[in-house]
Parts: sequence; C-alpha cells; structure tokens
Amino acid sequence: MKVPAVIATLLTLISIHGIAQEQPNFIFLLSDDQSWTGLSCQMHPEMPESKSSFIETPNIARLASEGMRFSAAYSPASVCSPTRISLQTGKSPAQCQWTKAAPPMTESDGFKLIAPQNRRHIQTDETTIGELLQSAGYTTAHFGKWHIGGGGPADHGYDECDGETGNNDAAPHLPPNPVDIFGMGERAMAVMSESKKTKKPFFIQMSYHALHYPQNAPPELIKKYTELIPGGREKEIGRSAMSEALDQGVGLLLEKIKALGIAENTYVIYMSDNGSSNRGMLRGGKGGVWEGGVRVPLIIRGPGIAANSWSHQRVVGYDFYPTFCELAGVQKPLPKTTEGGSISHLFRGEEKPVTRPRKELVFHFPHYQGDTPHSTLLLDNLKIAHFYEDQKTYLFDLDKDIQESNDLASEQPEIVSDMRNRLFAYLKEVDAQMPVKNPSYDPANPPSVGRTKGGGKGAKGKGKGKGGKQKR
Repeated sequence: MKVPAVIATLLTLISIHGIAQEQPNFIFLLSDDQSWTGLSCQMHPEMPESKSSFIETPNIARLASEGMRFSAAYSPASVCSPTRISLQTGKSPAQCQWTKAAPPMTESDGFKLIAPQNRRHIQTDETTIGELLQSAGYTTAHFGKWHIGGGGPADHGYDECDGETGNNDAAPHLPPNPVDIFGMGERAMAVMSESKKTKKPFFIQMSYHALHYPQNAPPELIKKYTELIPGGREKEIGRSAMSEALDQGVGLLLEKIKALGIAENTYVIYMSDNGSSNRGMLRGGKGGVWEGGVRVPLIIRGPGIAANSWSHQRVVGYDFYPTFCELAGVQKPLPKTTEGGSISHLFRGEEKPVTRPRKELVFHFPHYQGDTPHSTLLLDNLKIAHFYEDQKTYLFDLDKDIQESNDLASEQPEIVSDMRNRLFAYLKEVDAQMPVKNPSYDPANPPSVGRTKGGGKGAKGKGKGKGGKQKR
C-alpha cells in the first residue's frame, strides 16, 4: 500500500529527529607541552613510572578511572602548531607541509642542512573537523590557542571562538585565571548550557595554553611544588603548578557536564599536543620524534566505554577526524587525503589495530631543535629513526625497549631496509618537504644544535588578550 506523501514526510522528520537526539556531544581537552608521565594517573598499567611522582591531577585521574586510557597514543607532531593543523584536517603534518612551529633555520645559521619552509596558515580549501560536524547539525566551538592562522576558527567551521590566537594571548592572564584556564571553561560551559536548551549536539575543542607561561601559575601552587620538588628548576616547579591548575579547570567542566545531565551522551577526550620531558622514562622530548616527543597521555570517557579500561593499540591524533565523523553520523564523504582511521571499535573493547590507509605511522621532523633533522616510522612493535645529516638509521623494538636504548639495526638489516623504503615512499607520496644541503656549511666550525630556534612561537597571536568571545 502506498504511504501518503504527508505521512511519509512526517516519518522522515521523526527519523531524522531521532538520529539527531542520539548524536553524542564531544569536548576535546588539549593540553600544551604535557609529557606522557605528567599526570598523577599511570599511562601504562604495568609501568608505575608512567605517572608523575609529585604532580597532583585528581580530576583527570578520576576521568581516567571512569573511562579508557591509551598507553600508546601519539600526537601528530612533537611541536604544537603541526599537531593543531593535523587535528583539524585529519592529515599528518608531513602531508600538510607544516612540520615546525617556529621559522626554520636559514643558510646563514651554518648548519649542515637547511630545513624546509613551512606553511604558516591553514588553507581555505581544507575541510576541517568543525565544518564536517557543522554539516551534521552540531554547534561547534574552539576556545584557547588556535595557532594556525588563516583568519581563526570562525573562518574554518566554528560557531564560537576566541579569535586567531597564539601563544602570546596567554600572557596577560594571571591568577585567579592563569593563562585563561577558567575563562575558557566559563565560555565552554555557556555553550554546553545553550546546546542543552536548543537540543543540539556540541563539539567543543579546548586548546589550553597551559602548560605555557608557568610563571603565571597560582602562587599557592608555586609554593606547594617548591616544597614538593626540593632543588627543582623554576620552570619545572611552575609547570607542575600549572598542571594542577589545569586539572582544577578540567574538574569544573566535568562537574558542569554532570549538572547538565549530559554525561551519558558526552565524550570527554583529554590529550596533549606534544610530549615533553619525562624525567628519564622516555627518550627525548619536545622538538624530536623520539617517544618522549610524540607519545602523550590520552584519556577518553563516553558512551559505551567501560570504566577503568585500557587500550594498548597505537592511536594518533589525526585518528579523531574520522572517529568524530563516524560517531556523529556525518554524511559528507571524508576527503581522500584523510590519513586517520576510526578508533571507535577500541571504545567497545575490541582490541585490534586501527585501520588506516597505511599500516605504518610516520613522524617527520626535518628540522634542528634539540636534535638534527630526522623522521621515524612505526610498524607494529618496531620503530626506525632515520637522520638526514649522516643518513644513519636506528631500529628499536618498542614492546621490549620503550626507552629506545637498544639499537637493533646491525642485527636486522633487512628489516631496516624495508622500513626505510616504506618511510621514503610515504614521504614522496605525500610530497613532504625535505632538508637540503647547505652550501655555506663549514665542517670546521659547526654550530651547536642548542642554538636552534624553539618550537613555541608559531603563528602570530592576533586574538583578544582578555579572552573575549567572537561569534560567527
């Protein structure tokens, strides 16, 4: 029997409304420069040293106990803005041709190689996660550090934002609102409340400035960690204090989610934009793609995720792009350039590898910052690190040697050759920018790598210094 057109239309509308009601909310909490061992909860169940012995983050620890921890999670890059462009586009920094935050070295700096130039602004033809979620009916917001230019979040899929912000926008924010932690929280809570009223799902990215400007941490926390870290360096003390202040901000957001009655349908994701010092637990740190530079804390709580659960599969930041789209019911096809794979099966406890266009993960850092230009490739439990100055390649078994201290390259040359070929094929395929020989290099007078420019400058901050809100 033929259904009358009016009834068919009503049934369609009811169906669409039903789907919309089931769409989950997302709040993505992105800390800045926080190490894998920088929280008070372990990042690996069998490694007590995978948490801090003195930093206190009880709210984030509670989030971990209520959700899933990922012991092998990676930021797309070991510095900030390449990770941020990757999160927005679902592509690796190598494909984005954006692998450094600060301006690269030049011929006059005297290094053996000249690092490539970077793009400095997100391109207008990129399809961001904000735009895709808007197409599925989401209210979208980005608060805090944007750091990838291009006009700011309002021009790239976000209904509400703080403007085209960079690192410097954190500086004016002193206690009781250090680096705008609590101001950002208030703006996010307003979006949550409005979304509850309008019955629209929300996606909020909280790109915290913390742990930058550690000198802005609350005095009482500076005092606390001065006593907890006898003889500690001023920066370490400040960053520890700022970690606890950030945890307090996260705690307020969790309480608001509970008060609004939306916890059962809200994914809360906590992650760092890159690694940092791990007090010897992992090799390297920010500005290098050893484990210390790219292995980061990742905690997710949300629908279908068992409390106090773990995943040991390797996940990377640009996996969120297809994951959010899948969970939100985005109908638009993802760009063919998408490199991430959905990790939603891990939420259900299906402990199997993430399916991506390529099996390997590549981290490309052709710059001088704490080390010479290098790239790494991970395949299953193995990792190679290839350095461009001397063309030397190292091999490590991360399952047995998370500290990357035992080079196996001489013992397994065939594996090294295969993985190196995979690395070069990938870099060529995505048109990654590479370092080139410096014609002015003087081997008799080489500069120190320590002279390199840091990775924290990024796109020039143009946002509102007081954390004002922009509405598209």
